[in-house]
Amino acid sequence: MVGWWGNNSPELRLLFHLLCPLCVHWIAEEMTRSVLVDITTNVLCPGRSTCPQAIYINGLQQTVVGIFKMVVLPVLGQLSDDYGRKPLLLVTVSTTIVPFTLLAINESKSFVYAYYVLRTISFIISQGSIFCISIAYVADVVDDTKRTAAIGCLMGLFSASHVLGNVLARFLPEACIFEVSIALLIFCPLYMSLFLTETVTSAARGDRDMPFFKKVYNIVQERYSSMRYATKVVRSSLTLKCICLVSFFYELGMSGIDSILLYYLKSAFGFNKNQFSEILMTVGIGSIFSQVLVLPLLNPFVGEKVILCAALLSSVVYALLYGLAWAPWVPYLSASFGVVNVLVKPSTYAIISRASSPTDQGKAQGFVAGVQSIASLLSPIAMTPLTTLFLSEDAPFNCKGFSFVCASLCMATSLCCASFLKLKRSNKAIEVDPENTEAPLLS
Repeated sequence: MVGWWGNNSPELRLLFHLLCPLCVHWIAEEMTRSVLVDITTNVLCPGRSTCPQAIYINGLQQTVVGIFKMVVLPVLGQLSDDYGRKPLLLVTVSTTIVPFTLLAINESKSFVYAYYVLRTISFIISQGSIFCISIAYVADVVDDTKRTAAIGCLMGLFSASHVLGNVLARFLPEACIFEVSIALLIFCPLYMSLFLTETVTSAARGDRDMPFFKKVYNIVQERYSSMRYATKVVRSSLTLKCICLVSFFYELGMSGIDSILLYYLKSAFGFNKNQFSEILMTVGIGSIFSQVLVLPLLNPFVGEKVILCAALLSSVVYALLYGLAWAPWVPYLSASFGVVNVLVKPSTYAIISRASSPTDQGKAQGFVAGVQSIASLLSPIAMTPLTTLFLSEDAPFNCKGFSFVCASLCMATSLCCASFLKLKRSNKAIEVDPENTEAPLLS
């Protein structure tokens, strides 16, 4: 790897100026995650460890973001092809600054509500799009033979940044976490504006004279045509249809857990930002180990299906342990299973790639990502009221984590679907409708 970079110093310089601010951005966002639970609970429900308002608001936020992101994400990706990566990256990495600044200025109820509104807008614009545009930037500067390694470095840096963010959250005083985060967030666009090189040339930017809203309308229309063709691709393959079910039920359970986990731990066990950071660090460090070392070593011997089933079984145990946790140490045990859970996504991507023809790779991956988005926006609709009910005194029986038990059933269903997978490599594309062909979203 050292030799690889050493022979490509221009590429290394371009990638460094991308990865450095991205790493700082991810650290700054992650370090606020654990303290936000304490702040919102204390402000919205003073003197109480359980806060239904905060749980409902977070569920609503996830649903709204999921709905709008399905439209905004492809539009931003296409605009980065037309107007350049740099301006879109500058916009997306800057959206978090104002919401966090509000909480740094004042932690009153009105400011917390304003934070939720602005943070929802920020998520719609930046969640997912930063990563997609960054991968497009990597594809611009690295040739095909080295692109996989470069994207692997980007994903590894993403996981490492989350670990560093949680380390800072664990040891910094709560009073200064937002100030440090804001300073780091301001550094990112400043650094990019000074050092990041644009990779999309003027000749490749398409028709820039077209009105902006007309361009957006055309992009949405193209996405609709592309989705129709992607549906044909998936319906033509039993493997792809099965993996859609696997992804839907897994995301239905796991996204619901992610949306309410920290609030549940605070309500059930009185955890604070230190315990949150320790649990998130456990998962983050283990994720780096399992994705970088374990997955490449196991895959040639057991294959993607075995890894997927093992990871799904681990996710079932993960959810059950949280749901039936009887002591404060049990969530730490549950978090250790997250080290295996993270292998669900890469094994899913590999199975989709194996079952798709070379010309339909992007369409199949995009269709499954759309299925996952639908599950992630539906999940809070069930998980939020269920969690609130069983954390309250009106619960029909004593099981504070009953919503996690329900999530485990969703993931058990996903495991059952995965057990019926028949992996077949596809090298033949279905007949293409000329009206539905288009350039890649992120070239």
